[in-house]
Amino acid sequence: MAILSFNNLAHSFGDFDLFSGLSGTIPWDGKIGLVGPNGVGKTTLIRQLTGQEKPSTGEIHFTNRATLGFLQQEAMRAFHGREQNSVYEEMLTIFADLRQQAEQLREMETLMADGREDDQLFEQYSHTLEAFEQAGGYDYEIRISQVLDGLGFTRDNWDTPLEHLSGGQKTRALLARLLLEKPDLLILDEPTNHLDVAAIEWLENTLKTWDGAVLIVSHDRYFLDKVVNTIWEMSATQIELFRGNYSAYVLQRAERWERREKEFFALKERLEKELDYIKRNMAGQRTQMAQGKLSRLTRDLKAIEVGGIALLNSGKNWSQMDVGSQRSLSVAEAESRIKNLPRPIYRPRLPHLNLDAAHRSGQLVLRTYDLEVGYPEASLFTAEDIVLNRLERAALIGPNGSGKTTFLKTILGELELLHGRVDLGASLNIAYFSQAHEALKRDNTLLEEIMQHQGFMVSEARDYLGQYLFQGDDVFKKISTLSGGERGRLALAVLALQNANFLLLDEPTNHLDVTSQELLQETLEAFDGTILMVSHDRYLIDQLATQIWSIQGNKLRVFAGNYQEYVAERDGQDSRRDQVKATSVPPPTAVSDANGQPRLSKNEQKKLADALQAAEEKITAVEAHIEQVSQELQAASEAQDFDKIQAKSIEYNTLQETLESLMTYWEELAHEHTLAQ
Repeated sequence: MAILSFNNLAHSFGDFDLFSGLSGTIPWDGKIGLVGPNGVGKTTLIRQLTGQEKPSTGEIHFTNRATLGFLQQEAMRAFHGREQNSVYEEMLTIFADLRQQAEQLREMETLMADGREDDQLFEQYSHTLEAFEQAGGYDYEIRISQVLDGLGFTRDNWDTPLEHLSGGQKTRALLARLLLEKPDLLILDEPTNHLDVAAIEWLENTLKTWDGAVLIVSHDRYFLDKVVNTIWEMSATQIELFRGNYSAYVLQRAERWERREKEFFALKERLEKELDYIKRNMAGQRTQMAQGKLSRLTRDLKAIEVGGIALLNSGKNWSQMDVGSQRSLSVAEAESRIKNLPRPIYRPRLPHLNLDAAHRSGQLVLRTYDLEVGYPEASLFTAEDIVLNRLERAALIGPNGSGKTTFLKTILGELELLHGRVDLGASLNIAYFSQAHEALKRDNTLLEEIMQHQGFMVSEARDYLGQYLFQGDDVFKKISTLSGGERGRLALAVLALQNANFLLLDEPTNHLDVTSQELLQETLEAFDGTILMVSHDRYLIDQLATQIWSIQGNKLRVFAGNYQEYVAERDGQDSRRDQVKATSVPPPTAVSDANGQPRLSKNEQKKLADALQAAEEKITAVEAHIEQVSQELQAASEAQDFDKIQAKSIEYNTLQETLESLMTYWEELAHEHTLAQ
């Protein structure tokens, strides 16, 4: 039995159908990933399934007494009327019944402690206690802590009122609430947005063992690989089901495309053979048989016209297909229709992306020595000495604010090194793809932007933009009016014109739908050059990277291998570290206090105090820099200098992320320093 089913759903705007004819079933234990191109209506569909919108046509059936949880992007709506609650108070409201039971138990315990002997009271206490225990009365506070910690809320965030949270924090708070509520069906719209890698991995492990059903809309292919066991591929006219995770879906989809391609050519060949028989026998002794075959051929062609090859191969008879008896086509008409039989479009229309290196670089592409990256007032990280050779692909990963984009800009010479040296190899042609697409001029039209990068004629520029799915009047749009996905496609179009042999990519899959991510991945795999990319797209990293450069704890370390090998070593190190913590004796430098408890030596305490003071000074400097940038941003806004607004906004966000990272680092040091006193 299904927890939710829907049939023939449609959503229309006047005469325009966003989608129609969608049907599907979610079993009680289903873990389903919903994928499809941007704009196909995935979010609209789940809003219909959750009752947020009414379908134009169709039916939705949700099982009585089942519970539903929906993670929407407009998270604050879910907290309407409770905006003053702190994060922790909001989580406690989920367990109001348990807290009331706990109060009842305390009252009964007080009565019994006062010497009241009452069989009815004792029986009531026993029943209440049993219900309290079975409902998790002794562990709900632990569950709250686990979920908030897992989703990246620091203890300081717990006391923050919901109305003071950022947009991303509100979404995480709503996700935390849903996980604690444990609905029978959990519907998540882009749940990995606003989560760092550690929180995403925690969520993956949580959903893998989720007792109920899950429907997830996500562009995170690695996340889908880890969590779901079914993929729904949505188009404007159907939902097609694939068994398995995302990687299994990719293989099955390719097989279906190939099979349907063969079916098309086999059908066309059969129709051509029948027509050939008709042409040879229409005027001979087998005229009657030829005319019968022409009538059948007419009905087949009509069925294809009505419902395509799928309808013809569905096993239905002609009356069911509403193609009944009609005038037979002439031989010439049948021949023309077969010749012009429309080839079905199975594969989504994708941009044409081709990255060609103009020339070969030297063997050494990048080498660093004794590197320290950051700003004069705030060092972000130091690095092991790095060597990147031709055709290698390095992925730079780390928490937000750790300095990844800063490092790319340092390599480009836009920022100065704090210490050390960066050597670039010979014969390099470097191209930089920025996640903010700041190189695009907002006031340019698409046509103007492309023509400034290449000596195109207007017709050539239009043809080139057409390869990236910008058609007709699209080419006259201002860049400032484009969606994130459209800007991403345009930035890739510009990137392809540069004929680079060394690509610096900063979040290249941001705003791209899943099929466009796949295309970019295939293009980068075929690229005859060297790649250094910053990305949160673990699927892309795993498929592409030959080195992982990981920034953790203000230190960049190089791992030679792919992402899964890196994760295995990282998790193994974490496990061994935990074992060492659990079993080791205090280190030789530790001394003991009067109670025999280990504490740091005076020398180590001084080092810790110095580190704490240095962190405080960096925080003060970054806060001052943020205030300065804020004033510059305000001035740019008043002057309506949009290029400067964009540049200062990026700088402001980067500094805020840096400040958050420094604050986390300071909290860890402060905690250690307190324990050491």
